[in-house]
Amino acid sequence: MATSSGNSNSNSSGSSSATLLQNSGSEGDLQQLMDQRKRKRMESNRESARRSRMRKQKHLDELVGQVTQLRKDNNQILTSINFTTQHYLNIEADNSVLRAQVMELSQRLDSLTEILNFLNNNNTTNNPMFHESDQHQGFETSSSAADSFMINPFNMPYLNQPIMASPDIFQY
Repeated sequence: MATSSGNSNSNSSGSSSATLLQNSGSEGDLQQLMDQRKRKRMESNRESARRSRMRKQKHLDELVGQVTQLRKDNNQILTSINFTTQHYLNIEADNSVLRAQVMELSQRLDSLTEILNFLNNNNTTNNPMFHESDQHQGFETSSSAADSFMINPFNMPYLNQPIMASPDIFQY
């Protein structure tokens, strides 16, 4: 019996050994399963990180493109502002010249008007045609008035008209 009990002991140790092997096989399978899940998770994380990097890169590329477009727009606006400013300065310079010319012509007109007024006042006081004593002589006064026109050329009727400036004098 001893042999059978020994046998039984060896069987029982064999069965516990098989159970251990089975348990260790289960543990091995479990370890393998955990390792496999860990690998899958790592691969999934890598793929997610790769997609995240791609999204970030795409966003960065879009921002770089937007910066480039905004710089281009900014340069166009600056060019337009510079052109408009230059155009404004040219017009302002032309306007300044025109103002100076208007002032000069106004002064000339005032001077010429003063001269005409002076001549008209002198002619009415010194003109023999306007003296009461000479009005009775008729034609003789007219001939002396005609002589007066020859002596004083500023006494001609067409010179007693106002002087008007025209825009033609500004053409060069």
